[in-house]
Amino acid sequence: MKKKENEQPEVDETKIDPTAEAQTADSTSEEQAAPDELEEMKKKYLLLYADFENFRKNKAKERIELLQTAASGLITDLLPSIDNYERALANAPEGEISEGIQLIFKGILNTLQSKGLKELPALGEVFNADFHDCITQYPAPSEEDKGKVLDVLEKGYTLNEKVIRFAKVVVGN
Repeated sequence: MKKKENEQPEVDETKIDPTAEAQTADSTSEEQAAPDELEEMKKKYLLLYADFENFRKNKAKERIELLQTAASGLITDLLPSIDNYERALANAPEGEISEGIQLIFKGILNTLQSKGLKELPALGEVFNADFHDCITQYPAPSEEDKGKVLDVLEKGYTLNEKVIRFAKVVVGN
């Protein structure tokens, strides 16, 4: 018998290779997994990049803070000498401390102020535990002086907006 040209050959279904079907299923699942894996890798990369940027910014900020407060130890050690000079100046008879010494002291104060040292205002201010250290309390001379600083025993200072020494004060109650 002759086969007709338009007829399709009969396929014996018992002879179909089962691994071929599994291979096509695996290739489609791999094709779907590749974009998912790529997206996951992109997310990990972005998170890592963001972490690195935050780390870099924090280190730069810490470096700036360190440079601003690097001299705080030296300045803190100089503050008692400044206090002693101010006491001597306040208690010295007129003309006993020469103008030259006063100019030198003013030069030192100007240099420290240019580095960020500022005196904390205290006398007459409302007591603030963030800036003042209450040594003792006295009865207030008037009702409006209650809770205010009546006397300053030792000046307080800030260095670049950070308190390096609290003002020791007497508060009215």
